[in-house]
Amino acid sequence: MTTAPAPDQLRLLDVQALDTRAQQLAHQRRVHPAHERATELASRLADLEAAYVTSKTAVSDLRREVAKAEADVEQVRTRAARDQARLASAAVSAKDAQALTHEIAALARRQSDLEEIELEVMERLEAHETTLAEVGKARDEVLAQQEEAAGILERALATLDEELAQVAAEREQVAHGLDAGLLALYDRLRAQLGGSGAAALRGRRCEGCRLDLNPSDVEKIKAAPPEQVVRCEECGRILVRGADGRSAAS
Repeated sequence: MTTAPAPDQLRLLDVQALDTRAQQLAHQRRVHPAHERATELASRLADLEAAYVTSKTAVSDLRREVAKAEADVEQVRTRAARDQARLASAAVSAKDAQALTHEIAALARRQSDLEEIELEVMERLEAHETTLAEVGKARDEVLAQQEEAAGILERALATLDEELAQVAAEREQVAHGLDAGLLALYDRLRAQLGGSGAAALRGRRCEGCRLDLNPSDVEKIKAAPPEQVVRCEECGRILVRGADGRSAAS
């Protein structure tokens, strides 16, 4: 049978209130809306980064295609210009002139085809460059939003951490000097019962599980010596008697 001075048992409710407050603050810290915003922005940024890389790769590939198309057109132009120069030369025979004329015509058709290919590739490049610029702008905007959200989260967590530190200091002060056995039992029960190891007995009700106890159990509890540490038959928490003068939130 565990015993502890009645005042210590009453003070245990103050410790429990502070532990509950600390638990609430820790929960607020874990589920603060700024976490969700940061996660959302990180996901959006990852998508934009992937889109940016894809678009940048496409632009790079198309620029190489444009360069190749331009080189192909220039090669045909050079060949056509050379043939024109030979055709204009007085040293060309009639047979060679006829061959050159046919080749110049073929080169003109080839140049037209290559210029169409070049134009098509340049149009695709322009579209991808526009997309790349838009994705880059969107990425920069999300980066700015992410920086802002990180600052909001940092300040929110700092505020909660400050309050947690204050609660921890107050808890240490309130728990100082409490019966060691009582405190050890309370801490063990608190770990087992979701953070609540002690509760007030108000009338027949345990404020921990919010259930009314059997009248015969209540009579036994009330008849027990003040220093005897009693437990709720329903939930197993330490039941603190003499707390009727306190508010239910204490």
